[in-house]
Formats: sequence, C-alpha cells, structure tokens
Amino acid sequence: MRKSPLALSIAALAFGFAGMAHAADPIKVGIALDLSGPFATAGAEARDGFDLAIEKLGGKLGGQPAQFLKNDFAGSPDQVIQLVKRYVDRDKIDFFTGPIASNSALAAGPVLFAAKVPFLSSNPGPSQYAGKQCNPYFFGLYQNDTYDETAGILANTKGYKKVVIIAPNYPAGKDHLGGFKRFYKGEIQNEVYTKVGQIDYAAEIAQIRSSNPDAVYIFLPGGMGINFIKQYVAGGLKDTPLLISGSGADEDVIRAVGESMLGTTNTAHWAHDLKVPANVEFVAAYKKKYGHFPSVYAAQAYDTIMAMDAAVRDVGGNLKDKAALLKALKAANFETLRGRVNYGPNNFPVQAFYQRTIVKLPDGTITNKLDGMVVEKHQDAHVQDCKMAS
Repeated sequence: MRKSPLALSIAALAFGFAGMAHAADPIKVGIALDLSGPFATAGAEARDGFDLAIEKLGGKLGGQPAQFLKNDFAGSPDQVIQLVKRYVDRDKIDFFTGPIASNSALAAGPVLFAAKVPFLSSNPGPSQYAGKQCNPYFFGLYQNDTYDETAGILANTKGYKKVVIIAPNYPAGKDHLGGFKRFYKGEIQNEVYTKVGQIDYAAEIAQIRSSNPDAVYIFLPGGMGINFIKQYVAGGLKDTPLLISGSGADEDVIRAVGESMLGTTNTAHWAHDLKVPANVEFVAAYKKKYGHFPSVYAAQAYDTIMAMDAAVRDVGGNLKDKAALLKALKAANFETLRGRVNYGPNNFPVQAFYQRTIVKLPDGTITNKLDGMVVEKHQDAHVQDCKMAS
C-alpha cells in the first residue's frame, strides 16, 4: 500500500527527531571518588583536577556533549564494585576513572573489562595490571613500582648504605616497596608494613631509632604520611634523612606538615614547575581556582580527562568501534602535563622520573622544587609478563 505524502512526511520527521535525540546522547564518564575514608586527602585533590579539566573542555569530550557522574565510595573495594556495576548496568558509561588505591582498582577492573569499558586510571598502577593481568581496557599513568625503582636509584646516588622501608599493608604498598628493593643496592635493615589508615606510628619510629639507618624510605600517602612525618620529627629523627615516594611528599602533605619537610627529597614523574607548556597553563589555572599548587593527584586527574577528550576527538565521537577507541587511547594524541609520553606494550607509559626537593620559596610557600632528572625513559619491570597483543 502506498503511503500518503503526509504520512511519509510525518515518518521522516519522526526519524529525524530520533536521529537528533541519538546524536545528542551524551558521552558518559563514571568517576569513583575517594572523598571520605583513608584516601580522602588525595581524593579531594583528584576531584579538583577532574573539575578543572571538565571546566576547560566546557563539559564536553572531543567536542561532544558529555556527562560526568561522580560518587564517593569511601575508598572501599566492596563499595567500588557496587558503584561500577551501577555505572555499567544502569548508566551505560563509556569511560571509567577515579579510585586512588590499587585495591579499589583491582576490584573495579573485572566488571569494566567484561563490559568493555575503558578504565583510565587517574592514579593506581597495580603490578597485576602491568603484568600477567594486563588488559587492553586498562590504561595507567604510571606503574606503582616505578616511583620506587627510581627512588632506589636515587638512594644509591646519595650513598645510603642501609635503609628502613615502610608502607601500608595493601597491594600498592607491596608494589612500592618491591620497586625500591629492585634497584636499591644497599642493605634493607627492616621492611615494615603498617595498617591502611594508621595514625599512630610510635612502634615503627622506635624500630627505626633502634636500627639507626642511613635513611628511611616511605610510601605512606595522604593522612598516613602526614601523621608519620609529624611523629618522625617529634620523635627526634629529623637528622635521619627521609626519602619519600612522590605521592607521599606532595602538596597536600606539605601543606599539612609544613617546615618539618624542608630538605626532604622524593621522586615523581611530574612536578608543578616542569616547563611543559600544557603544565605551565594548568598550574596557573589551578592556582587561580584553588589558591595553592596542585599535587600529582590533581595533575593526573586532569591528564586523564584530557586523554579521554583526545580519544573521542580521534574517533570522531564513534565510541561503538572499540578497536578504534582503544587505538586512539593508546596513541595519546595530546600533550600531557609531563610532555609527550608513549605507552609500552602493557598500556603503561615509558616516561621520565625526576628528583624533587622540598624548599621554601621567597614568598614563604613550602613546596616541591624540581631538582633534576633521575632517569629519562623508564618502563616498569612487569611489562615482560604482559602477553597482551600490542
């Protein structure tokens, strides 16, 4: 039966409106935030980095409308699983990011990988995802051990012959201390694992005092590091050098501890005074908006959103083509705050690591100062165990 011109016109209009509605569907990003719990300090820094990037992009990704779903999961692996399932099943997210801790990243991964949702980590780089459990849908900004591998190199350079090393007893803590031991050539006098979220370190400080090491290396992010460093200095150990994993000696910790951190060194893949054009712009915008220097957590969160933006742009907004999307994510066609970086076969970058020293600026601000490069191109040690096709 032939349809009348009016019926055809109505059908055409209906089809057109449906197409417009489909085209207007926003890209959805699920963000799991640590705004309470043991990583709340770092989580707040990451939130600010996310927000600044979203603001710069006008709430879009690759020029397409985007919706950024944010929920606090209190740093709980059980809660992050529930949140990710909701994001995947109900919200139909296109990207996921957010958790600070490796145990939460490890909990979230299987749900995302099964749903073929790219997980762009804004912080944790668990050894499992760098090695045997590597997955084409997981992209890291750094691998946990690499902070500490480069710290081990720095400890050798400084001539520390015997050290005590300390971290929380969870996956990232073991990765970090494992990384330090991999490259450090001296004697490990004591390897101490504390509770996650611990606030009293009297027993650990007594152990350090009795060991009398040349230096102490710690990975104690956020509030854990703040409490430890305050008690370390109060316990009379100020003259025993502290060497700190970069995230544990960042701006959030410095602001809370103050002058007790002067002279402390740390290693990191980013610094707020790194002279990269995108970084100079980012730091200026961050300081204007929030009134202080950004931390590595904020910088990484910012880069994560920019990575999504570049990938969406490169695939022309077609996120259904998963192979093309993963290829675009791995290409990372944007200038990161660290400059140009390249991903290794396990979707973790090969990049420079720097020494930073905590100083007081002429205006009285206590902050990290870039103090030279430790290694120019560093790939994590777990890449050899990754069998993912490149």
